[in-house]
Amino acid sequence: MTRLLALDDDNPKTALGARKPDVSLIPPAALIYMALGMGNGAEKYGPYNWRKSRVSGRTYVAAACRHMLAWLDGEDNDESTGGSKLPHLAHALSSLAILADAIETGNLIDDRPPPGAAGVLIDKWTKRDVTPAPVVPQGPRSNQTPPSKARKSRRRS
Repeated sequence: MTRLLALDDDNPKTALGARKPDVSLIPPAALIYMALGMGNGAEKYGPYNWRKSRVSGRTYVAAACRHMLAWLDGEDNDESTGGSKLPHLAHALSSLAILADAIETGNLIDDRPPPGAAGVLIDKWTKRDVTPAPVVPQGPRSNQTPPSKARKSRRRS
């Protein structure tokens, strides 16, 4: 694990903290999205419900995939019948967080199929020595406020 922050003081707490995972690298937007999704789930099922009884891994993988596919297909928020109106990515992140927590707390029912060839196929079909296409900046979607308009001035004096 590489530490990205420089140790610029002699505080022993800094040296100790430098050996631990640097959670400051998690984008705040991801944490906020996850909090929204987890809050929605807590209202529907109760907080930390997956710790009270074991959960099927595929249930959460399927949910994360559905929300990511909806987002990829151009739908930013869950507008389905009974949908939360929250961002699909909030639900996807929450599903993956629950999956990780269930693994680490021993509450996962590992119902994955027998191992397949996904890794081998990805490697096989990965294009080698290809110059990446230039990234063309795109404007915000019509239903999104551009970040420069949404952000309030944060002047510091």
